[in-house]
Amino acid sequence: MSTVIRRVRTEEWERVKEIRLAALQDPAASIAFLDTYESAAARPDGFWQERTAGAAEGDAVHQLVAEAADGRWLGTMTVRVERPGGDGALGGDVITVPQTHIVGVYVRPEARGTGLAHELIRAAQECSWSLAEPRIQRVRLFVHESNTRAEAMYLRAGFRRSGVSVPVPGDETHREIELAVERG
Repeated sequence: MSTVIRRVRTEEWERVKEIRLAALQDPAASIAFLDTYESAAARPDGFWQERTAGAAEGDAVHQLVAEAADGRWLGTMTVRVERPGGDGALGGDVITVPQTHIVGVYVRPEARGTGLAHELIRAAQECSWSLAEPRIQRVRLFVHESNTRAEAMYLRAGFRRSGVSVPVPGDETHREIELAVERG
């Protein structure tokens, strides 16, 4: 499968919306995302336009897409820059070093098992390590404790459990496990 992994473009907000809604309809969405299809589908176009512009042009967020030769988007993930002293993405999560946080990971069913997820992870790491300011010390992500398939894929890609876990927002009975890779 021939794909190009690249950053989204501002004018692609409708495609960003479409792939996000597709991700939220995936059977694993309830443990993979902290959002629902219903809430995302109800957001106005302006939300998607602003979100895409920030991910396309900003310094704090970089959304990557895997684009097939025929133009279809087969997957996506977002890289958020986190600076020391700031609050992390999840409650009780404190940032101590310059790092990036991978979120919104999604590969369409027809592209699963092809190595595309690893290609996206590699591109997210390259994006992270290439940032001049701040100089990123680690790349991390959180995975739901029940999402063993995703965790296994991240471990194969070089991530390791950091020892940090936090309650799933809105569900104190489950945990989100932090996986990270340190700058070598």
